[in-house]
Amino acid sequence: MAIPLKYNIRNLQARFVTTLVTALSISLTVAIFITLMALANGLRMAFVSTGHPRNLIVLRQNAGTETNSTITPEAFQVLKYLPGVARNEKGEPLASAETIVLINLPRVNTTERSNVLIRGLSFSGLALHPQVKLVEGRWFEPGSREIVVSRQISRRFQKTQMGDTLRFGKGDWKVVGIFEAAGTAYDSEIWCDGNQVRDDYNRHLYSSVYLQVEDSTLLEPLSKRIHDDQRLQLDAKGELQYYAEQTGAGKIIQVYGMFISIVMAIGSGFAAMNAMYGAVVNRFREIGILRVLGFSKMSILLSFALESLILALIGGVIGCLLALPINGISTGTTNFQTFSEIAFTFRVTPELLLWGMIFSGLIGLWSGLFPAVRAARKPILEALRAVV
Repeated sequence: MAIPLKYNIRNLQARFVTTLVTALSISLTVAIFITLMALANGLRMAFVSTGHPRNLIVLRQNAGTETNSTITPEAFQVLKYLPGVARNEKGEPLASAETIVLINLPRVNTTERSNVLIRGLSFSGLALHPQVKLVEGRWFEPGSREIVVSRQISRRFQKTQMGDTLRFGKGDWKVVGIFEAAGTAYDSEIWCDGNQVRDDYNRHLYSSVYLQVEDSTLLEPLSKRIHDDQRLQLDAKGELQYYAEQTGAGKIIQVYGMFISIVMAIGSGFAAMNAMYGAVVNRFREIGILRVLGFSKMSILLSFALESLILALIGGVIGCLLALPINGISTGTTNFQTFSEIAFTFRVTPELLLWGMIFSGLIGLWSGLFPAVRAARKPILEALRAVV
């Protein structure tokens, strides 16, 4: 015979202050767990969601990233006329040769500085990055020192707001537009005319080439053809795959977040365990009466474990509510693949909230197990002496 659930609920209500303090302790642990996981989730999504499913990115063999790669103009001419490369309505190949430059900029309202990635490309190359949308001003004019800045970078760095002038290369560059890139890695970049930025940095080589294929089934064959061409000495991979491989920083944050959360869970678990031990000591008389009424040891064990679980789940709900406001807040860190700033937003998803509740439930079961066993093992005679 099972002990009614309302018995546990009434006991939690009777010990309101203890219940509240313990639930708050667990809620802080859950809130921090969700916050750290939302941080890692946002960073991972910034990379995973970047790219077009029919785009290939071509780099020098073993370069790894655009910042380490060089491609000659002659190789670009070969690449863009390969069979399988899609063409626009004018019959021109959908290919973009792009140049990457890192500049060091001061952050807003602080003396700290960080590297920001400048992407030089042709005006026709914009068609290969449909996730990027101009939201203010206009695009750069070819052959001019004009830049278009992502909204995230504009908010985080000095002299990157609309109308500002930024100095790098051989002179001043004017901010003529602001773009947004739907939370992708492009949200951490500044874009400008490729020819102009190469001229400023005396470069004659490109960093990467983007190709859009006619059909996604052509990605693999075309990548192999580029790799096998001994004249080129280049590697190619899908754009989605390229950015997905840069999620190393997100995994580090995820592991760090799990470690911090587990340490805090142990602390809040002991708090919940202490509360449940206190409940057992104060309820010896009730335990004795329950045994006399015919409730088994297993029923008493399950009842106290369930009470601890309810207590933890209350803390879990509060923790989820505490973590919700961070959703959408923008932040940034260093991308150790390119050593540049990567801006992203905290992402609190329904799945993450569910994991927060599961995490709180595990805390409740772990902290309630030992007090529940002690309550169940209480001899009837010893428990009944507490009545006297």
